[in-house]
Amino acid sequence: MTGLLGLAFLCVELYEFNHLIHEGAGPQRSGFLTSFFALVGTHGLHVTFGIVWLLTLMFQLGRHGLNGENMRRLMCLSMFWHFLDVIWIGVFTFVYLMGVLP
Repeated sequence: MTGLLGLAFLCVELYEFNHLIHEGAGPQRSGFLTSFFALVGTHGLHVTFGIVWLLTLMFQLGRHGLNGENMRRLMCLSMFWHFLDVIWIGVFTFVYLMGVLP
């Protein structure tokens, strides 16, 4: 479920980037948009790596079961994914919420 929600986020992000660029609001237009694309794009890249890691771990679990090494890998993935949650709260606050304040 986590991977599917991450994939849904990436699809929405790519749609939003495409929509903004077609409206002429690309990263070269202003400092805000440059920061927006860099910050949100970096987060999207981390989500992509998380999904790849998740798929790799699922393969490892299917092949070797829940042994000690896979348990450690699962805990590392869990910490990585929760770190992304915390980062997204900051990104959402500063990029989206601060952008709509008068």
